[in-house]
Amino acid sequence: MYRGRVVGFPCGPDQMLERLRRLYTHLEWSNRRVFESLKTANATPAEALGLFAHILGTEHRWFTRITGSEPQVPVWPEVSLEACESLIALNSKDFGSLLENATLVDLSRVVHYTNSAGDDFESRVDDILLHVVLHGMYHRGQVALTLRQEGQTPSPTDFIAFVRGAAAATRAPIGIDQDDEPHHS
Repeated sequence: MYRGRVVGFPCGPDQMLERLRRLYTHLEWSNRRVFESLKTANATPAEALGLFAHILGTEHRWFTRITGSEPQVPVWPEVSLEACESLIALNSKDFGSLLENATLVDLSRVVHYTNSAGDDFESRVDDILLHVVLHGMYHRGQVALTLRQEGQTPSPTDFIAFVRGAAAATRAPIGIDQDDEPHHS
């Protein structure tokens, strides 16, 4: 168990950049799958759209912290599904360019920033990039749960599904047996 502060991404320096690039390819793939799930839903739950917009707004905000640019979108934007599609494209372009041109020195650079509560912090770029990936995974799970609670079927966004090109196994929906026959109570 780790105690205290853990610094850096746990892999060799020669692998760090490639792993981050792969995680960001998964991030974009996942965001597009969530977008499609929301777009094809019978009715897009407001909570799911709000969480998805938060994922994208937060990605944008962290990018601006890394680059020192002015954010154009708040961390909790109230936007349409169409605006989310535009944010996916913007974030993908921005992080793609950042990672394509990054060096190990760039990843170890410390960024000074103020969080949304007004507290000052400093973090390494590689730690920020990993946080963005994990933050999105967490909230995409919440979006999927919200869709399921509304009777919708979310697209799987598991990393392993991305890697192997096939969805991970899932349990049968509540009330359905393995042979897809409804339960009779």
